[in-house]
Amino acid sequence: MSKEPKVRQKREAKLWEAFLPIIALIIALYVGLVIFGADAHIPLVIGSAIAVFVATFQLGYTWGEIEEGILKTINMGMQAVIILMIVGMLVGTWIQGGVVPAMIYYGLQILSPSIFLIATVLICSVVALATGSSWTTASTVGIALIGIGQGIGIPAPVAAGAIISGAYFGDKMSPLSDTTNLAPAMAGATLFDHVKHMIYTTGPSYIISLIIFGFMGAKYAGQELDYAAINELLAVLQANFNISMLMLIPPVAVILMVVFKVPAIPGLIGGVVLGSFFGMAFQGVNFGDILSAANNGFEFPLSEGAGASEIMISELLSRGGMQSMMWTVSLIICALTFGGVLESTGMLGIVAASLLKFAKGTGSLVTITIFTSIFINIIAADQYLSIVVPGRMYKDAYAERGLAPRNLSRTLEDGGTITSPLIPWNTCGAFMSGALGVPTVEYLPYCFLNIVNPIVSITLAFLGLFQPLMSDEEKAAYEASKVHA
Repeated sequence: MSKEPKVRQKREAKLWEAFLPIIALIIALYVGLVIFGADAHIPLVIGSAIAVFVATFQLGYTWGEIEEGILKTINMGMQAVIILMIVGMLVGTWIQGGVVPAMIYYGLQILSPSIFLIATVLICSVVALATGSSWTTASTVGIALIGIGQGIGIPAPVAAGAIISGAYFGDKMSPLSDTTNLAPAMAGATLFDHVKHMIYTTGPSYIISLIIFGFMGAKYAGQELDYAAINELLAVLQANFNISMLMLIPPVAVILMVVFKVPAIPGLIGGVVLGSFFGMAFQGVNFGDILSAANNGFEFPLSEGAGASEIMISELLSRGGMQSMMWTVSLIICALTFGGVLESTGMLGIVAASLLKFAKGTGSLVTITIFTSIFINIIAADQYLSIVVPGRMYKDAYAERGLAPRNLSRTLEDGGTITSPLIPWNTCGAFMSGALGVPTVEYLPYCFLNIVNPIVSITLAFLGLFQPLMSDEEKAAYEASKVHA
């Protein structure tokens, strides 16, 4: 008589078991990045392997269950990966087609160091508000503003910080944004209540950021502008590209497509097609050149005995292409793999739930929510998970304290959405770094809105300001949801 195979029983992770893969990842990242100067990819793989070991041998999960969780989480990030690859194509074809050179050419003649940073924040805010997308903003006007900034003496990391601050303000406050819709859906708030409630934390943060950028702009204004050098840059651009106002049609078209709710992927592909057409129609390139720029990026041809201005333009414009994004794509997949193991085996939820024990009042509850969102941005590498997981974890805690759902939805964005571009391996951090050509750790100190916003949110919570209580209708809706659950 054959024996029945023994079925292993799954169990919930103990707190030390849930923290073990996270501690292992932190150690692996420190050893890899700080001691040996390596990339984050393999440390993330090591962290994933340890998480799998804990889930299999300690918690009783099968590899099939873990693999399903990994693939489910990676699938959540696949749209970001595809968009990233298309943006690589977009940058390559737009440079080759004269779109980016034209934007830089006209920008160099309009913007001065004294107003550049504030103008950059405002321009990116308007574009992101209109499109609901920080990614579209960075990959259109953002790449041109980086070049303009370098041309007038603004360091690329500073310019990137202004671009990201403006882009994330617009993204966060736009009803068209996916995260702006996701946060109230998780918290049980309405979209427009959520947007209006964010004004109390995001508004002061935005004003503080503009003041800081204004002081920084005044510092750069003290530097005498080298008009001879700028004229040389303009001459190099004119000598190598057919520059006209027509070249601004592709970015305007992409922004309008997003405004009129054309999905991001078809909209960006439309931008690639336009860039390719402009390359053939105005820059004299052939189809083979377009294929090369879309895949491998644009290579600016240096003449023999090239001067400083020509070398600078070459360094600025020799970039883009789908292959330039593969390092970033692989980083995102490695990070999502780790997050997928922790999320699917419940370890991420255990860690988040343990933090709730420290929530004694509204201030500490908001603080824990924000730090949980930041923590998940770091560990799970995805801004959507940084909204979904804390939203699920803390919804009841906010309701039990009588706090209106819009308090939770606002806090999810103040902690999750806004900090996502500050993590190098997060989908947003990797995208911004890849699109703008500036490492995340270099632009991070200048993303003033993204740094200030969580601090303002926590401060107002401890002061008891702008923390409305549930209405009778909201209480009834919450009780009804508990009954149906």
